[in-house]
Amino acid sequence: MARRYCYNDVLPLTAMVTAVSTNVGVNILFKEATSKGMNQYIFITYSYVVAALVLLPLSFIFPRRATVPSLKYFYLGSRLFLIGLIGFLAQICAYKGIAYSSPTLASAMSNLGPAFTFILAVLFRFLLLSSNPKT
Repeated sequence: MARRYCYNDVLPLTAMVTAVSTNVGVNILFKEATSKGMNQYIFITYSYVVAALVLLPLSFIFPRRATVPSLKYFYLGSRLFLIGLIGFLAQICAYKGIAYSSPTLASAMSNLGPAFTFILAVLFRFLLLSSNPKT
């Protein structure tokens, strides 16, 4: 009973708090590093290297049980490349914004992601709103 409570309720909450805390810490580190003269592209490169070094051993500790589709299909490979490029460009834009403002503002803006997702879901009719509540 206690183990199921931990996996269902405590573990997701801990993961979310850890992710947000890490994001805030990286924003503060970026502001300090760039204020002392470090180039933002070098910082992004270092952050990708550290992320790869942290995530690579985890792939050997927790292997996948499902088969992975091969990357020989150009369509799948191009989609993965495009998603990675969008993430990279978003990170560059975010760090450029932190260079002009403060890490506090960047952390507050990152918390608006779910609100923007909700608004886009309503606009593209993925989510329908009803004016009369069901009781």
